[in-house]
Amino acid sequence: MKYIFVTGGVVSSLGKGLAGASLGTLLEHRGLRVTLQKLDPYLNVDPGTMNPLQHGEVYVLADGAETDLDLGHYERFTKCTLTRENNLTSGQVYETVLSNERRGDYLGKTVQVIPHITDEIKRRIRSFEQVGNVDVLITEIGGTTGDIEGLPFLEAIRQFILQVGHENAILLHVTLVPYIKAAGELKTKPTQQSVAKLREIGLQPEVLICRTEKPLELEVREKLSLYCNVPVDAVIEARDVDNSIYEFPLMLQAEGLDEKVCKLLRLETPPADMERWKKIVHSIVHPSRRVKVAVVGKYVELQDAYKSIYEALCHAGGANDCGVDLEIVDAEDIERDGAGKHLGGVTGILVPGGFGDRGTEGKIAAARFARENRIPYFGICLGMQIATIEFARNVCGLAGANSTEFDPATPHPVIALLDEQKKVTGKGGTMRLGSWPALLQPGSLAQKIYGHTEIAERHRHRYEFNGDYREQMEARGFVISGTSPDGTLVEIIEYSDHPWFIAVQFHPEFLSKPEAPHPLFREFIRASMR
Repeated sequence: MKYIFVTGGVVSSLGKGLAGASLGTLLEHRGLRVTLQKLDPYLNVDPGTMNPLQHGEVYVLADGAETDLDLGHYERFTKCTLTRENNLTSGQVYETVLSNERRGDYLGKTVQVIPHITDEIKRRIRSFEQVGNVDVLITEIGGTTGDIEGLPFLEAIRQFILQVGHENAILLHVTLVPYIKAAGELKTKPTQQSVAKLREIGLQPEVLICRTEKPLELEVREKLSLYCNVPVDAVIEARDVDNSIYEFPLMLQAEGLDEKVCKLLRLETPPADMERWKKIVHSIVHPSRRVKVAVVGKYVELQDAYKSIYEALCHAGGANDCGVDLEIVDAEDIERDGAGKHLGGVTGILVPGGFGDRGTEGKIAAARFARENRIPYFGICLGMQIATIEFARNVCGLAGANSTEFDPATPHPVIALLDEQKKVTGKGGTMRLGSWPALLQPGSLAQKIYGHTEIAERHRHRYEFNGDYREQMEARGFVISGTSPDGTLVEIIEYSDHPWFIAVQFHPEFLSKPEAPHPLFREFIRASMR
């Protein structure tokens, strides 16, 4: 196996995950088998209990692991199907080492960061060797070089590269080359300082990926090469893409990144054939028409909180030769101003997931607006529960209908806690998580969209449709078109008297890729176009 480590310097949010995913795309198109891994320095065991406004979305894998959103980039940009082995946090490392110590595995030795913590990190990196179907592992280290919490990971990488040899493991450093407008020039000093910090702990990057607003002229590249001890041809320009993140692999290919990486790792492969990828990007960047779709959420202040939703809508637009203009609406604004003010000009309404009662009445108003005005509606997780509450109240006449999550004393608990959740007290990793099968009703809109009667989708929820209200609601046009195989859990609902109204309990956005848009998103955009 070959190993590529990706670190970041100067500032956070430089796009290390995107750079790693894009390199993975290029290497796959060279015929290599690639997987990706994220090492996160925070002490949380996983991001499942973290606020989406602080950390961004929680990305759920097929095996139920709650992971960092960068794993979404990895799966979207490559053919990988990742598992919990692909995301490691400091919390997991320390939890494992301390459990080993309590069990007596270290035979009375003093447990230390070196070697015990670093050995556990290296063990997780090496775990992919046993899989046997991977040529290249790309490992991203979260945070910024110099952060105290990231030092054990960097030390583990230093040891690892020394052990496997530089012909088998290389380091890519993503850094910022800022443009100072007053001086009218790019500044290399932040990158020099960042690389110097790496070299202090024994790491020398073989490649620099330089985030910049302006072109890297030869003079700047030569300066970076001289002061950072990197060949000029390994100074890679990474300018902000103009229209779509899916242009980024093409930009890196033009800079020769994949060719340089293959030479460093002694990988003999043909050039990456990116023609199909170029066609997909063209359909996303240059659509022949546009639609305006509202996303009514409660974490709208941070774009990363609904990252996979936005990307799935982008994929769906490309599949329909249609640009998707997003109207990002805070559900609390609808509560204050009414739905008409914020949703009057849109041709589709999507209500995503979330937790807690803040903004829920605004989401209920959005679902009602979509139903009454016959606007295509797509509800995801909480968006399905919201639609159920709205229908119960305003079509079935069940005054005060609600979810027990929002109102434990509701007279009509149309959404209630899953039976398996009633004795759960811990928060982390205790929801219904991961990929679960579902059966679709033949002839339903959902079945026609999927083209199958059996599907599997990823879940992340504690509450469900209350079956006690099924008969009463179905009598008024509430269609349950997808259930768990035993028929006990409602997975998909539709409205019989509506041109396109679908809400699902799962998260289809996690399975959408630019080369394979999710069918529900694809048809939601098609309905919005109509």
